[in-house]
Amino acid sequence: MAPQVKPVLGFKTQSDQQVATTATAVIKEMTGNPAFPNPPVDLKVVQAAVDELNAALAAQVQGGTAATALKKNKREAVVTLLRQLAHYVHDTCGNNPAVLLSSGFQLVTSSRTRYPLAKPSIVSIDAEKSTELVLKVTPIANARCYEVQSAALGANSTPGEWKNAGLFTNSRAITVGNLIPGTTYVFQVRAVGGTTRYSDWSDPVAHMSM
Repeated sequence: MAPQVKPVLGFKTQSDQQVATTATAVIKEMTGNPAFPNPPVDLKVVQAAVDELNAALAAQVQGGTAATALKKNKREAVVTLLRQLAHYVHDTCGNNPAVLLSSGFQLVTSSRTRYPLAKPSIVSIDAEKSTELVLKVTPIANARCYEVQSAALGANSTPGEWKNAGLFTNSRAITVGNLIPGTTYVFQVRAVGGTTRYSDWSDPVAHMSM
């Protein structure tokens, strides 16, 4: 029997800022996500709770017992909503790690077992702004982030020198900037994390910068 994939629920060990960051990621990734069409709470309600937590965190800088109590209350409100969404994701993801990760939640993993990271694929590349291209890649279970390399295509469509384009945490929106308009670039992505550190590089995909 395959092990059950589960979202991380250890919010008690997370800092206030980590809770807010997790909630923001979940809101972004679950909005319009066809894998999770009927979340148990309105994501706009979650966003409002995150906004209130961030405001309480800012107010706490001034100090005072009341400000600390308010922050704690707002944190608990966000955590309660996150737990509801996490249980929904667990029940809805079909025990598929990639689907679970597409929700914005992290995956519970066992440090005693070595799992090679799957090879990602570049799903699409879009030219949304001049000198920028936005890559969308398949989410990989146990990946902490995604490393991108690029090369400009020269004569005879031969790639030039491969250059590191950075590390990115959002597989659905990897923005690579500082590109030369009119130049065609080829990209590869690999997942970083898990127990094997790196996946294989994806198959290369080319696109012209505006």
